[in-house]
Amino acid sequence: MIVIIDYHVGNLMSVQNAFLKLGMDVVVSRDHDVIRQAKGIVLPGVGTFPVAMEHLKKYDLIDILKERKEAGIPILGICLGMQILFEKGYEVTPTEGLGFLKGEVKLMDVQAKTPHMGWNELILTQDHPLMKNIKNGDYVYFVHSYMAYPTDDELIACCEYGQARITAVVAKDHVMGCQFHPEKSGAVGRKILLAFKEMVQ
Repeated sequence: MIVIIDYHVGNLMSVQNAFLKLGMDVVVSRDHDVIRQAKGIVLPGVGTFPVAMEHLKKYDLIDILKERKEAGIPILGICLGMQILFEKGYEVTPTEGLGFLKGEVKLMDVQAKTPHMGWNELILTQDHPLMKNIKNGDYVYFVHSYMAYPTDDELIACCEYGQARITAVVAKDHVMGCQFHPEKSGAVGRKILLAFKEMVQ
């Protein structure tokens, strides 16, 4: 079973529907007992970094997420859900993140329009099981103004936008994140979600 964490930060249904269409056993919950039964956890998210962290605290979800992470449960963050996996964010006000990945989240420093919205090509920087069915040049759908600045060893894929390298996929072992929306990225997104499914079985 995959649990999509319900912490009142947007796009829960679209993420759930994407998994359901692929025949996955998936539920939306913030119940600790349900989360402990999960073989995989998804952190979705639309909004701002500080609000996301505030809601995780409000619903008492930070410790259970850390517990499941330490237990080796695969965790996938999507968009804002990916960003809060990092140590700190600077959107609106400096805010501590979950710290599952090294690095910070800051306003995109690009010579192009923000938010970065639309389809862009992936550039793979290293291998990871989440991306095993993806190749250089595959297109995915982005919507964001802030981006993660990870360490090189945790950067799995990026894209080019405004003459800058934009973080697209990050991972450290079983903790993973996509800045783009796989649930809105057509066949390429489905391949990524199916790879995650294989990791949680």
